[in-house]
Amino acid sequence: MKAPLASEAEQHPRLFLGWVMPTRRFGRLLQRRLPLFSLLVLALVVSACARHNEAPLRIGVVHALTGTMAASEKPLVEAVAMAVDELNAAGGLLGRRIEMIVADSHSDPAIAANEAERLIVQEKIDALFACWTSSCRKAVKTVVERRRHLLFYPVQYEGLERSPNIVYTGSTANQQIIPGTHWALRHFGKRVFLAGSDYLFPRIANRIIHDVVRVHHAEVVGEAYRPLGDTDFSALVEAIRVAHPDVILNTLNGDSNVAFFAALKAAGLSRMPVLSFSVDASGLRLLTAFKHDPHYAVWGYFQDLPSAANQQFVRAWQARQSASIPTSDPIEAAYVGVKLWAEAVTSVGSADLDVVNLAVARQSVAAPSGVLAVDAATRHVWKPVRIGKARQQGGFDIVFDLGVALRPEPYPPFRTQAEWDEMVATIMQPPRDDPS
Repeated sequence: MKAPLASEAEQHPRLFLGWVMPTRRFGRLLQRRLPLFSLLVLALVVSACARHNEAPLRIGVVHALTGTMAASEKPLVEAVAMAVDELNAAGGLLGRRIEMIVADSHSDPAIAANEAERLIVQEKIDALFACWTSSCRKAVKTVVERRRHLLFYPVQYEGLERSPNIVYTGSTANQQIIPGTHWALRHFGKRVFLAGSDYLFPRIANRIIHDVVRVHHAEVVGEAYRPLGDTDFSALVEAIRVAHPDVILNTLNGDSNVAFFAALKAAGLSRMPVLSFSVDASGLRLLTAFKHDPHYAVWGYFQDLPSAANQQFVRAWQARQSASIPTSDPIEAAYVGVKLWAEAVTSVGSADLDVVNLAVARQSVAAPSGVLAVDAATRHVWKPVRIGKARQQGGFDIVFDLGVALRPEPYPPFRTQAEWDEMVATIMQPPRDDPS
């Protein structure tokens, strides 16, 4: 089944306004209507001090170089490095070079949190770029909020979060999960099966999908989870075969996708439509042997965007790669995070953490996917919505493009923020021991 190229924009999800939440005491005072002139004066003062400091600026990077998430996260380290190299080639920031300190999370949220703590406390980094999974982000969020630091998180996620210490450069639910589910229900049918990894993002994403399905008077005919990194999908795929859905909505992460698509092929289900929310072009390279068609993915960025800015980005990326690793939405988002931080540093003439953290909420950059701007109310980025159909030789053909960037709405309108927060807390609770 071949989906037609979309000729008009999908209905926009409801937009909302929130509040900016700066980090420290002086930030809260500024938020209480201190004149903009005060921020300008402060920036001039710290800028004068910065001119006497020629020590390198230091950024920390925490991603999985080993373990189940390594194939997804290694390219993000290279994306950060590319942005840093470009800045250094142009003279650095404030006349200072930028140093990058990389730590391996080993695909373990607890290790990621420990490494974030070490980089902040011992290495004295000026900003942190980290994580793929929501479990990792939640663990590191605790550290950066306690230390009042600054994290750039580069991956699409379930939303239901706003932090005064995080800039979210990936898509949130109203920029990926919700429009992607609308599109799938309209193009493939109203019987869906939800397959996901067993951690926070897939479980919350599928709660949101249930809400969208209900709006469409559609039906979830099955829902199943496997541990992150699992390779046994025989029972899950058998459940899909029995349910015979119109489309599978896939929130599996990491190398589990290889085992999942292999199991689909073994069961003779390679023609069943799949819409993936966490398979990017890098991960798709590992799936081409299974020749699953049709397979779609929802992202704000694809390598095949025709713009001159994107083609320049792709050439620069490919020039750095010994292997043929394609660009992807998380790669662009990791790259954009560094550029947003640099814009904030340049705009205030200082790398002072407090000043930069205030300034970054009002920055925008010309990115490969278009102009990406931080929404000051939520500290998430305005993002486009695109859907790609996987090619059997790798890469995606864009079959839908919303045509505009959507304002981020971390808390979808189906429930109140309090109800969403309660749901997250329930899902994050460790399972109780069986009393028997």
